[in-house]
Amino acid sequence: MKRFSLLILCVCLWSCSTVSIRTDGAREATRTPDYDKRHTYWWWGFKGEHWINVREVCNGKGVEQIQAVHSIIDSAGILFTLGIYAPRTARIWCKESTQ
Repeated sequence: MKRFSLLILCVCLWSCSTVSIRTDGAREATRTPDYDKRHTYWWWGFKGEHWINVREVCNGKGVEQIQAVHSIIDSAGILFTLGIYAPRTARIWCKESTQ
């Protein structure tokens, strides 16, 4: 039982990922994102399609950074449902106005 618990902990810790895309090549944004929402996917991510209109999110301002996040909690959900439930989080940072 100890080995099984350790295996589950290791799988959850090693299966986190973050993909960040910047429009200007600068370092990752550290402020709170303007959009932060968890989206639900099914069957290891093969079922479920989500579209985010960045023009609506940023109200006409440019996009500074887009991020797709797969956290420990997401990994645990996938593990305990055997891949039936596969959440992902989307984050968007809009450019700050320079007025």
